[in-house]
Amino acid sequence: MAKTILITGATDGVGLQTARTLAKDGHTLLLHGRSQAKLAAAAAEIGGITESYLADLSSMDGVKTLADAVLARHKRLDVIINNAGVYKIPDPIGPDGLDLRFVINTFAPYLLTKLLLPIVPPEGRIVNLSSAAQAPIDTEAMAGKHVIDDYPAYAQSKLALTIWTRELARNHPNGPAMIAVNPGSLLASKMVKEGFGVAGSDLQIGADILAALSTDPEFANASGLYFDNDAGRFNQPHAAALDETHSRKVMHTIEQTVARLTEKA
Repeated sequence: MAKTILITGATDGVGLQTARTLAKDGHTLLLHGRSQAKLAAAAAEIGGITESYLADLSSMDGVKTLADAVLARHKRLDVIINNAGVYKIPDPIGPDGLDLRFVINTFAPYLLTKLLLPIVPPEGRIVNLSSAAQAPIDTEAMAGKHVIDDYPAYAQSKLALTIWTRELARNHPNGPAMIAVNPGSLLASKMVKEGFGVAGSDLQIGADILAALSTDPEFANASGLYFDNDAGRFNQPHAAALDETHSRKVMHTIEQTVARLTEKA
């Protein structure tokens, strides 16, 4: 059965490859990107039933713009693939004084999911792009009180994403399946090439697992779990995600920071 699927960061890398993969099965694809030209190129290449959504997810205003545009056109959204992410960027501190790794990788998908959750059916899916790179979160750095280096910021932002996936799943036991996934280490994306200086592995490795987690019946009851595609199975995330005290502190920081940013937006 064809589904309506939103993919953020769908104009290149694993996001674009996932869109190509899902298009072959006739799904309606909602493609998000920051460049109108890249969105047009992606939609033209993929063909089928596609819609393009232009938004900058480095601000909560941009997240709301995307959510409002989707809500204006759809009463049902079967799948959200929160793929958009950043690692190494020239100036990582945004206008709000926050590290953009946390803003784009953690806060933006959290707010987008919350805004669109009312139109995602109980049998739907929320698939969040985590990473093999995970580290305990410095909540003061996440809240913008001080700056940390590239790799720690990225690894912490991905564990924070994994934590809110688990917590939101726990708070919506009858809702859509919410799954965090490491799609594969060092895939051949622009982020990997620029951040690590390596060509990377075949993007199709990541696209195949994202498509499966989004649509295959076998993953319908996987809410709150973490899939490690390096191992090819569900696995435990970093131990810090299983620490209730740490998770509560992280969730409090996410909720408070998103609330503050949303008030400004």
